[in-house]
Amino acid sequence: MKRRVILLFVVFVFFILVFALQKVIFILMHGKVNDVVSVADMALIFFHGLPIDMSMSGYLTAIPAFVIIASVWAKGTLLNKILAFYFCIVGCIIAVMISVDVILYAHWRFHIDPVILFYLRNPYEVVVSGTLNEWLVGSLIALIFMGIFYFLYFISIRQLFMRLDILQGRLRKSLILTFLTGVLFLPIRGGVTVSTMNISHAYFSDRMFLNHAAINPVFNFFYLLNKQDDFESRYRFFEKEEVVQCFDRLMAPHPLDDNASCEPVRPSLLRVERPNIILFVLESFSFDVATDSTVAPNMARYAREGVFFDNFYANTFRTDRGLTSIFSGYPAHPTTSILKYPKKTDKMPAIPKVLRTHGYDNQSLYYGGDINFANMRSYFVGACGIQNIVSDKDFPVKNRFTKWGTPDKFVIDKVYSDLAESKPDEPFLKIVLTLSSHEPFDVPTKLFDDPFLNSVHYVDECIGQFVSDLQKTALWDHTWIVFISDHAIQGYPLGRSNNDRKGFHIPMIWIGGAVAQPTVISHFSSQIDLAATLLSQLGFEHADFGFSKDILHPLARKFSFYTYIDGFCMLDSANIFLYDNNQQKALIQEGDPAIEKEAKAFFQMMCIDFGSR
Repeated sequence: MKRRVILLFVVFVFFILVFALQKVIFILMHGKVNDVVSVADMALIFFHGLPIDMSMSGYLTAIPAFVIIASVWAKGTLLNKILAFYFCIVGCIIAVMISVDVILYAHWRFHIDPVILFYLRNPYEVVVSGTLNEWLVGSLIALIFMGIFYFLYFISIRQLFMRLDILQGRLRKSLILTFLTGVLFLPIRGGVTVSTMNISHAYFSDRMFLNHAAINPVFNFFYLLNKQDDFESRYRFFEKEEVVQCFDRLMAPHPLDDNASCEPVRPSLLRVERPNIILFVLESFSFDVATDSTVAPNMARYAREGVFFDNFYANTFRTDRGLTSIFSGYPAHPTTSILKYPKKTDKMPAIPKVLRTHGYDNQSLYYGGDINFANMRSYFVGACGIQNIVSDKDFPVKNRFTKWGTPDKFVIDKVYSDLAESKPDEPFLKIVLTLSSHEPFDVPTKLFDDPFLNSVHYVDECIGQFVSDLQKTALWDHTWIVFISDHAIQGYPLGRSNNDRKGFHIPMIWIGGAVAQPTVISHFSSQIDLAATLLSQLGFEHADFGFSKDILHPLARKFSFYTYIDGFCMLDSANIFLYDNNQQKALIQEGDPAIEKEAKAFFQMMCIDFGSR
């Protein structure tokens, strides 16, 4: 009996040691780049990560515990084979998850979560998020980890299990072992307090990398998997009625002064009533890079010559979430993508759909990659109503030579040829999703040592040629070009926290013959505000875009909002409120205390809306 109790304890500790090894690998791979980790930091990482490791170990010990109980009644090779098979499968799963997590963390800035299952519908796109060298290193890590895992299992658990004998008093001893197995509920749950085990137990530092190092990626994955559809009830700061009231006050234009006699005039930045619209969604263009005259000389010049929104922010850190922010004025959820749910997106408002009701029947989408990736086709066809989609399969195989598909030059040249070589029906809407500045940044030219900067320069050059050619056509005078990023890149510069506001600061620039004059708009705003602003400039109703505000409305509340991995931020010219849902506390709060309630109400309202769609 004593041997069985010891074996049960050894299995539990075995998994804790396995997850300690995972932390060592994670820190060795990323510590020097993200943060200098001292011996004291390591001790704190292990200590604060231990409760989650114990919880995951409790889950993983449950099946071996039942095998140990069964060994009281039967001895033979079958139970040994069951145990060996179990540890083989678990070891493989943990090894793969750890190696993928190590690779993707460098690019995604957070541990793997259930969103990866969504992307795995197109596994190639996940693979090309890392370089060949990274995946080779990841594969090596997985093999070494599995070797260590199974070696430790063989010299400890297997050897102990093989020494077990059938006991007398089987029923009593089975009940004792069953009770001890039930004790695993305590580490699994995280004790007997009201709060159950969650990711926040690992947070202990204002240095976010240390918190991430303490998190168990296996627990993180399965914990969030269980939370995926709990949109409305998971985030509750206030009662629903209070949330609605606060949200309505936030989004409604401020009341006019008592002495004002009429509604203030909204400035028009266009000189054409129904311009043609070309909307470029720039992959990973951050504000600093896009306005650098060396890296992106054309974009920097357009910022001076056109309408430049210099306090503009992405709502998210992923393309699929950014697309719904841009075209539907819909804020991005921090832990999932609404594109996973076509039933929800089909009912969303969208800029192209509204434009079609006002004569913009000629609509096209251009993208050099796989348009089926992340359910993009269902969104653009279902919610946006765009039927003419040009994607990777529409280009010759010889032009599809990068990991993501067709380089932007061929895509942008296709846009120009479609406009210049035929007389398009006007007004039209052309949407261009750029691709070449996505990691691994494999573009045909190289002028910068940094691959990201080099890719941005390449895309900027392609766009510059397109604009220069279009200016020579008759279309230019009544065309409005909008440049907006899908998100900023989290991995540049290295070491930036995944909630840093600079990692969400992006450009929005308007140029074209339809634009009246150069202007700088410094109001704080974000991607979700494009819908209301664009439609207002055209004189179209936008009431269906409930989360979008007209940036240029003189009485509108001017603020930016973004979400990062299970957190959110609201900021304006004088205030900022950055909140982490895992830690359940504000990381930054400056200025008027009222911004806390506004930010929480906005976030809770979007979660309520997400869950109810």
